Amino acid sequence: MPGQKAPEETRREQILTAAHTVASRHGIDGLTVRAVASRAKLSHGLVLFHFKRKDELVTALLDRVLETTFLLTVSEQVLELPDARDRFVAAIRQEMDRLSQEPRRMRLFFEYWALGSRHSRVRTKVSTALSSYRAAFRTFAEDVLRTDASRFSDVTPEGLAAIAVSLIYGCAVQAMIDPAGFDISAYRASAQGVLGHSGTRATKRGPRVLAAAIPA
Repeated sequence: MPGQKAPEETRREQILTAAHTVASRHGIDGLTVRAVASRAKLSHGLVLFHFKRKDELVTALLDRVLETTFLLTVSEQVLELPDARDRFVAAIRQEMDRLSQEPRRMRLFFEYWALGSRHSRVRTKVSTALSSYRAAFRTFAEDVLRTDASRFSDVTPEGLAAIAVSLIYGCAVQAMIDPAGFDISAYRASAQGVLGHSGTRATKRGPRVLAAAIPA
């Protein structure tokens, strides 16, 4: 019956929320059915009804981690900016801020990354999510290059998108390593300084151009 599905979906969501909390605090090794049941305030048997074994729970949680971590959702305020470069920079800034504020989520993602070296299914899911995330920035990069081609001479959409995503990942990693001491403003300034560093025209032109896309 349609009316009977809602409680099951709600219960499954409750279990996954509890699983995310447990894994964020104790890692994938600490993601036991018993720990999740305790966190969700549900019986051990009820958790097993939805997830027959730990492997199913680990895989289901991976989907949630990837969807909430590497699914680019740009605010309407950003999308309404009239200038393509402003939209691109604002999207980068938004993601730097978001991911740098979630060090536990990033640590959990890297645990799954490591798990992917032993499990092809996990590896495929992670790779697909990262590729889709980069592709989302490629759309912004194409708009920038189309409207400001002279400034970004010899820069490809793929290259510009890769720079954006690399800066975001790097920001998230540094925040994960030192959540108490990480300064996102200093990170942005340093990144802009490195890529915008003056040097010989032949070797430094590309980096200086890319620096124009880095949020200050």
